[in-house]
Amino acid sequence: MQNSRNDKWLAVLFYAFTIVFAALCLYPFLLVIASSFTEEATLLRNGYRLLPEAVSLNAYKAIFSTNTIPDAYLVTIFITVAGTALSLLVTSLAAYSLSGNRLRYAPQLALFFYFTMLFSGGMVSSYILTTRYLHLQDTILVYILPAVLSPWNLFLMRNFFNDIPKELFESVKLDGAGELRILRSIVLPLSLPALATIGLFYALAYWSSWAPAMLYIENPKLYSLQYIIMQIIRNIDMAQNIAVSGTPSTVQAVPAYTVRLATAMVTVGPIIFLYPFLQRYFVGGLKVGAIKG
Repeated sequence: MQNSRNDKWLAVLFYAFTIVFAALCLYPFLLVIASSFTEEATLLRNGYRLLPEAVSLNAYKAIFSTNTIPDAYLVTIFITVAGTALSLLVTSLAAYSLSGNRLRYAPQLALFFYFTMLFSGGMVSSYILTTRYLHLQDTILVYILPAVLSPWNLFLMRNFFNDIPKELFESVKLDGAGELRILRSIVLPLSLPALATIGLFYALAYWSSWAPAMLYIENPKLYSLQYIIMQIIRNIDMAQNIAVSGTPSTVQAVPAYTVRLATAMVTVGPIIFLYPFLQRYFVGGLKVGAIKG
């Protein structure tokens, strides 16, 4: 069936809208990239430009000449990798237990998880639990353990497991497989779209985590990258300290302002490269959670 003339015009309109919207989203990002490579004095004199008039790498040299950003990078990478792996393990086990008819009181147990999505204990109760009872303050585990399970991701994963044909489970059980083997050999390999999607959700949450550093961390070596950049953006003194300590004496202008921009680029860099590798799983992973509640 051939498309009508109105359909073609509608397609052109959609493409034009998408291109304009993408350009509007990319413009500030490209502006920050170009400005981070601009010489400090030129940036202050001429403002932001998409094409830098005087290219300079002094901001990036200043960042990586000190231990502040590299240490924060290692902390953030560790909590992202370890936290995502642990969260996927815990979420998969909990979702598998609540899926199907494996537990007699699964609906009642699911209600407890659902209740936490609607009502939160608040910051005070969370702070008391973390410091007085769990004693996680000033440890790297404070980034991971309080966020190890998201109820929303749990229900998303459970719905995906529920869509796997029951006949497949029954046939495997007839061969003598237990629940753990079914999960490891059947359920998880069939759930790669959901695992990839939920894994990216967890990875983004851990990568963007800064509140635990503000509330519970006193050791500067345990600061996350997001907390460092928040401090730099809100406090020009910290950017100047990094710029002064990381700038060679031969450089006349201390790149304090471009250090802010370069730090923002360094922060978002690695997580962007996850999207192309996981994009093909998104449609299948999100579609299941959108169909069933």
